[in-house]
Amino acid sequence: MSDSTIHSTVAELVKSFANATPDRLESEYRRLVGGLWNGGAATELARPGTPVLVEHLDLVDTDRQGYLAILLGLLAETGDADVFAAAHAGLGRYLDLVGAGAKGEPLTLAFLYLLSHFPADREAVLAAVAPLNLDADDQTRLERALAKLDPANPDLGRVWPSPSVWVLDENEKDFTAGWIKGLTAEQIESNWNNDTLTVLGYTGARAYWSVANNQPASTLATSMSPEDAILPEPTGQSTAVFAKHVESLRCPTCHGKLEFSDNGVRCPKCATGFAIANGILDLSAGVREDQEADDATNDLLQKLAEMPSMGLYYEAVLRPAYLRIAGSNWGDQVSPTDEDEYIASHVSPVDGPVLDLAAGAGRWTKIVAKAVGADRLLALDMALPMLNVLRGALPEVPAVKASALNLPFSDGSLGAVNCWNALQAFPDDARDAILEMGRVLKPGGSLTMMTFKWSDDKVARHFQECQYFPSRPEGHLLFELDELHAWFAEAGLSIVDESSGEGTFVFLTAERQG
Repeated sequence: MSDSTIHSTVAELVKSFANATPDRLESEYRRLVGGLWNGGAATELARPGTPVLVEHLDLVDTDRQGYLAILLGLLAETGDADVFAAAHAGLGRYLDLVGAGAKGEPLTLAFLYLLSHFPADREAVLAAVAPLNLDADDQTRLERALAKLDPANPDLGRVWPSPSVWVLDENEKDFTAGWIKGLTAEQIESNWNNDTLTVLGYTGARAYWSVANNQPASTLATSMSPEDAILPEPTGQSTAVFAKHVESLRCPTCHGKLEFSDNGVRCPKCATGFAIANGILDLSAGVREDQEADDATNDLLQKLAEMPSMGLYYEAVLRPAYLRIAGSNWGDQVSPTDEDEYIASHVSPVDGPVLDLAAGAGRWTKIVAKAVGADRLLALDMALPMLNVLRGALPEVPAVKASALNLPFSDGSLGAVNCWNALQAFPDDARDAILEMGRVLKPGGSLTMMTFKWSDDKVARHFQECQYFPSRPEGHLLFELDELHAWFAEAGLSIVDESSGEGTFVFLTAERQG
């Protein structure tokens, strides 16, 4: 493509966007984005086009300024040095524009995203936004994006959805320091860079939704102190709470029938014992038959004390934030009440126990319990801190620590399964998890599920793809509808209700075929 053709194309794209009528603004913006940026990479038009975008900040209205700021941020993030330099050349103008705004406004959020890409100008950026008195979540995300890695004292992992929400006690600080200490220099740098991308992705997604909808996006919930955690009193072995579910439970190693007694839980078939404490049965790992039962229980009790506030953090802060980024729920279009009502009206068990799979801290276990009765219900998760909080809130519901990929239940033994806001926790193994759900359901039993799909908007999808977590270092936490449909069919599950609804939520109900 000749230079004259390139400049002609850039001028046409920018002009069409700048002059678009309101009904054409979104489509013309997507054309402009597609001309200069493609899934995180700069196109051939990006180098001549970026200075034109900077110039047009003074030629368009405030709504279009926000769109241009988002695109300039995307271009600065591509890794193309020339494109970055062209975007950086407008720094003085960006600082003037952000300083003239007000916190929470769409245009301010857009410039916060753009300015987050210039760590070399940290002091100038922070000085420009100081008069805005930003909320703690916006302020600390900006500070983290502009920070530089200190390899000798790396601060990793506690940045999402903002550093400000993390209030750790001394034990939790030691826990965090412990896993960081075990990382290599390369792993530290990789985790730091992923944390940075996560912060940029959250900041960008919030700003983009706000600009596109011309309204402020939701803010975070108030952070919580570890002292707010409500946990059950430590107790040793007690199998009574599992009495109604003995026939369904199976050994995760050999799938043999488990024996429950006053002395604990064991599998006679493979001579393995399992620890139980606080009404939580640990089927994630067996113990030797010659190991003292009290030792196994004490080990479990000690694990229950690790990161005790995580379950509370999850419900109050992390889960709402994840719904916003994964579900494009920045306007709170889908509320917890909407989710409650869907579960209550669609969970439809046949005879047999009901499983709340990946139950977390029990927010949705309560809704399932109201719908089917707590006496029929079991909760399963792999996170002990979550299950401990669940047991504090729902002492009548027994809890099992086990893998969703190897459910410790016999074939066709459960009347219903609820798997809510959880499938994306194991995206690489989602197919296997769905097959397991189909295996354990009785014919006619229901599966209710909420998860998320990738956005059709390439910019919004990019921000979704930027979300990295320590448990998912490769990111990519969402799904395509076609692959979900295929996995359900393979598992013998017939979808009887599907609602994508607002944003990128997916609500599904399926029945196990006979």
